Amino acid sequence: MGTPHTADFMHIISLIREELMNNADEETITTGQRFFKEEINSYGVRIPVVQQISKTRFREIKSAPKSEIFSLCETLFKSGKFEEGIIACNWSYGMKKQFAPDDSQLFERWIEQYITNWATCDTFCNHTMGAFLEKYPGFLPELKRFALSGNRWMRRAASVSLIVPARKGMFLQEIFEIADLVLEDDDDLVRKGYGWLLKVASAKRLQEVFNFVMERRARMPRVSLRYAIEKMPPEMKSEAMKR
Repeated sequence: MGTPHTADFMHIISLIREELMNNADEETITTGQRFFKEEINSYGVRIPVVQQISKTRFREIKSAPKSEIFSLCETLFKSGKFEEGIIACNWSYGMKKQFAPDDSQLFERWIEQYITNWATCDTFCNHTMGAFLEKYPGFLPELKRFALSGNRWMRRAASVSLIVPARKGMFLQEIFEIADLVLEDDDDLVRKGYGWLLKVASAKRLQEVFNFVMERRARMPRVSLRYAIEKMPPEMKSEAMKR
């Protein structure tokens, strides 16, 4: 069986959209919107169903060239539909074994242009960006640029791209550098993003994260502090919460 042609790929997109419409319901739109402050453009399909559609259709295209799959991801992202964005995140992560250094520019552009909510940001950055950075740690300094962006999702991405490496005890110095850059950020989702990152890092590097928090607790927003110390022992939490 030969490699499918571009026209066949677009047929897959049409099938995905048909499946999403067939599985949509108004109640899911209403329920889903409660998790977001910003307006979500959604079909109204439950996430487990979206994930199943994503997996089934990915099996049909996974042997295609990476460039073609990334082109399909772009098409899905461009739609602005929440569920299509999640599928694009999944498919890009599915190509992790083929990631190359020059993919960084494409991934950055996707975050900047197409990510408009925390769920898509976290799905893409935890997985695709996390895997890319583990493979090419030379790109870690680029996250500092993300952290200084005027785009809130780029700033959240700077932190949440390191969540999975942090679970493995990796990149602690870079984690602290990013947290310092966004320490007093005005955006609640950026604050929660780096607080979450510090919490995850604390599982493997408890004392270092505790010391970092203690040195900055006077300046750290309450929500970031609470996230950061959530998994720490009670005596550390009590100490950190003293103002």
